[in-house]
Amino acid sequence: MNQGSTYLSSQTISQALDCVIEDDWAGSGVSIDSRTLEMGDLFVALQGPTHDGHDYVVKALEKGAIAAVVSHRPENCSDDARLLFTPDTMIALENLGVAARDGMNGKVIAVTGSVGKTGTKEMLRLALSNQGVVTASDGNLNNHYGVPLSLSRMKAETKFGIFEVGMNHPGEIRPLVRMVRPHVAIVTAIEAAHTEFFSSVEQIADAKAEIFEGLEPGGVAIINQDSEFYERLADAARVAGAKNIIGFGGNPDSQARLINVNMQGETSFVEANIDGVFVDYELGVPGMHHVMNSLAVLAAISAAGGNVKTSATCLVKFRPLKGRGVRTVIKLDDGSDVVLIDESYNASPASMQASLDVVGRIEPSGSGRRIAVLGDMLELGLDTAELHRNLVTNLESNNFDLVFACGQHMLELWNTLPQSMRGGYSISPEKLSMVVISSLRNGDVVVAKGSLGSRVGVVVNALLELGEG
Repeated sequence: MNQGSTYLSSQTISQALDCVIEDDWAGSGVSIDSRTLEMGDLFVALQGPTHDGHDYVVKALEKGAIAAVVSHRPENCSDDARLLFTPDTMIALENLGVAARDGMNGKVIAVTGSVGKTGTKEMLRLALSNQGVVTASDGNLNNHYGVPLSLSRMKAETKFGIFEVGMNHPGEIRPLVRMVRPHVAIVTAIEAAHTEFFSSVEQIADAKAEIFEGLEPGGVAIINQDSEFYERLADAARVAGAKNIIGFGGNPDSQARLINVNMQGETSFVEANIDGVFVDYELGVPGMHHVMNSLAVLAAISAAGGNVKTSATCLVKFRPLKGRGVRTVIKLDDGSDVVLIDESYNASPASMQASLDVVGRIEPSGSGRRIAVLGDMLELGLDTAELHRNLVTNLESNNFDLVFACGQHMLELWNTLPQSMRGGYSISPEKLSMVVISSLRNGDVVVAKGSLGSRVGVVVNALLELGEG
């Protein structure tokens, strides 16, 4: 994606990649995907487990790539193609990211956590949008290639750089955050996610705490003070050399403290004290998890030298991200209206509870019902069956009328549900789609949620196509 980076001169690239470039030219961005490459991008041919970027070098150059970083000459590549040879293209991408980070003098904010990383990063992007040049990682580019790619696209004149850092194994954050070198590091929450790869939630907390190891001297750690892991994370931040630790939440000792919240069906009204600054703002999404993350956002902006009050006024424009709470009113052929809430991007026990709580506050119109369409939560290890069964408690407490379930693990929930709540079950989301559609009636509120691999998005797409029809 072309973001107009100003550091991508051939001289800078030559130094970053330790290669000889004889002519003078400049790139305008970095790409690892020929499908989304824009004219002027530098294309880096990564070799993955299923695809080799070298197979797409010719296509990338034809689309206007300024040059291609390769480890060998691709087949069918012309002799005059501008190729930059390097032993390892992944290391080359990392070096480009480090060069971009070295070339900017603004403030960098890094975000991690079991849930809420991408939403928090996007809130930061929005809240700082009118306070200078902002560069933020696109989508959820938060892993071993997404982080250096996001860094490599950063403009030299960036005032605020915002980067999401993710992991599902111990030790993954450490090398990434040492490239990012944040001035401010946020941990949104510690929950049971990716527990297949951890023996305890404490281990997850320790893995997330790696983000503090990359803090710049004088850096600030921002941690949820309502979490049972606050002290554990704060201790890790101190050991890593954090100059200041800011807690956020409802805890009366929090520097970023929630004073009052009034949640409506599609928005939240928040009163908070952010390190001595009182703010009263409207957040454009419902849900206590979003409210808490907005406190972390404003605390980070304060720590990075931004204007907290100006930032708070921007949050009314925040909207759910695709697959993370987008609402659509579907008009059926018979004139009926059904509200669909798309939460199909991902799921963990904590995010599942948060989504069900949000729907529990929505009153269906007329004879409408609260309906949940749930797919498997993945990577939960030995506790998988129990964590799926336990969802029944939250479904009942939020007065759901019907549950439709798909996937191997959701069979555990299905067998636990009261008979009156059973809408339908199938191992296949395609088959479940037909059952859900046949059951809809005017006024229904439907939330669809599951891990991406559960493919509950198939049901979402079927419902959206129904409305289009």
